[in-house]
Amino acid sequence: MGGILADMWETSARLLKLLSLLQTPRDWSGAELADRLGVTGRTVRRDVDRLRELGYPVHATAGLAGYRLGAGHDLPPLLLDDEEAVAVAVGLRTAAQGSVAGIEETSLRALAKLERVLPARLRHRVNALRSMTVPLSGPATVGADTLSAIAAACRDHQSLRFDYSKPDGTAGTRTVEPYRLVATGRRWYLVAYDTGRDDWRIFRVDRLRLRTPGGPRFTPREPPDPDLAGYASRKLSNAPYRYQGRFTVHASAEAVAERSTPAAATVEPIDATTCLVIGGANSLDELASWLVSLGAPFEVHEPPELPAHLRLVSTRLTNAARTSAPDG
Repeated sequence: MGGILADMWETSARLLKLLSLLQTPRDWSGAELADRLGVTGRTVRRDVDRLRELGYPVHATAGLAGYRLGAGHDLPPLLLDDEEAVAVAVGLRTAAQGSVAGIEETSLRALAKLERVLPARLRHRVNALRSMTVPLSGPATVGADTLSAIAAACRDHQSLRFDYSKPDGTAGTRTVEPYRLVATGRRWYLVAYDTGRDDWRIFRVDRLRLRTPGGPRFTPREPPDPDLAGYASRKLSNAPYRYQGRFTVHASAEAVAERSTPAAATVEPIDATTCLVIGGANSLDELASWLVSLGAPFEVHEPPELPAHLRLVSTRLTNAARTSAPDG
């Protein structure tokens, strides 16, 4: 009896190891798998058949007498190590509270299933992270179907038509050649070539409503900048805000970037201890509070109205400090 149990345990462990190898995105020859598992090619073929019986779509690759794990009609159990399981749980928790509408309930259901099978040591890690994390502000949510449709259009080079609402309340219909989606943590943006304006534009996804059918297929253009993340950051931080700001901040560019976001400002190093910061806001109070939050001395170059407003804010703070009760 003990020998039978030992054989079963060895076979199960080998199947898990085989499955782990097949989950890497590559083709495996039968000889490679046999070498990794320390078994014969015949045993590999038998184990592959067992995985198929369990619902894993293991496909044979032409020419190599090898194998690859493909997508199937049914979802078989996933094999995750400790770090992967924690990452998936945290990702599902974030999705349940995040900026994509329509997947909150689904994410919670999947998270509940995962947490039921997590070992206690991993469940404690996930719960600790959840209980010690407080969201700063709510994101602007967009529909999962909208994101999926835009992503598919980017992939398939299919033009999009949509109604777009500007910050001033005006709306219009746009036809664009979508290139990439950009996520800032709070909002989703679409980088696209606007055929009506013959130029590249960035659109907030929560402000657009897709029209069907879309436009024709197109030949992709060269992107507006090889550094698309930097391009999006510059465009978003220089969006048509009421006040455009330009400042010299006496701190390293790395330190300022850590206290800011790419959507809030662009940061360009001047030297090791100074940088140029460009950003905007719709009110002088927003600009003032954001500058103070950087935690470093600064000089204002633009807008011209800001220095006087900073003096007003300084007076308010000084008066509040004088009239407030001392500690204790």
